[in-house]
Amino acid sequence: MEATANQNQKQTSTDTNKPAPKPCLSGRGLTKVFGVGKVQTVAVDHVDFDFNEGEIISIVGESGSGKTTLSKMLLGLISTTEGTIEYQGKPRDISTNAKKKEYWKNIQPIFQDPFSSYNIFYKIDAVLDDCLNMRGFKNLPEEQKIQMKTEACSFVNLKYAELTNKYPFELSGGQMQRLMIARIFLLKPKILMADEPTSMIDACSRATILDMLLKLRDEINMTIIFITHDIGLAYYISDKVYIMEHGKFVESGTAEDVIINPQADYTKRLISDVPKIYEKWDLDTVVN
Repeated sequence: MEATANQNQKQTSTDTNKPAPKPCLSGRGLTKVFGVGKVQTVAVDHVDFDFNEGEIISIVGESGSGKTTLSKMLLGLISTTEGTIEYQGKPRDISTNAKKKEYWKNIQPIFQDPFSSYNIFYKIDAVLDDCLNMRGFKNLPEEQKIQMKTEACSFVNLKYAELTNKYPFELSGGQMQRLMIARIFLLKPKILMADEPTSMIDACSRATILDMLLKLRDEINMTIIFITHDIGLAYYISDKVYIMEHGKFVESGTAEDVIINPQADYTKRLISDVPKIYEKWDLDTVVN
């Protein structure tokens, strides 16, 4: 993978003296087959990738392309049929519950539907306390916990003092996704898996969430894997883009190379549905 002296104008880093980024998550020959015997569906078909530390990588494809199945494999929610996954240069080991929990401390999801992402019996304060407990901060002084939760909420333009006695379902969809980002701010994982996080919220909230993800990456230097069907959103937010069709990566590279100069017919078809195809897109273009 290229060191990020990014061609993509949305990225600000131009220091060519920076060391080449290291892969934090890699896959070789990764495959997922559902079904048995003659009734089988190949959802992910021998894909290879290296997702680098501190980069935002978008996996773009239509519904049924295999991108969500791949994200679940990377999260450890479903098994692989073939292939290997490496985490920070070593074979990923989630063979026991303890090892899986340790892995999940370092890779966290934001899912498509904010309304199904929370325990309906947990107030927001308890949701945030769970994050602190996962990081081993259960026994911190209460004042320090409140300070950390306040900072996390402020990061996403929410007021902690107004949320403590509320349930997540009392918030709007956009506010719930912002609260999910506040959770990530508290947890500080090395990898965020964001699976269509803006598809169920309005255009104004969509722009806010995208900018918060960029800010979160810069604040924590995490890797963000952004799963989307919307190639315009991928162009806006990404360092690298992987185009997925029928379980395979048909094209990959920098966002600028893949989206402004597409090679695969499938990529060209995805782009044809977006206005201002070959102009420099801005956020107003891609969120509306």
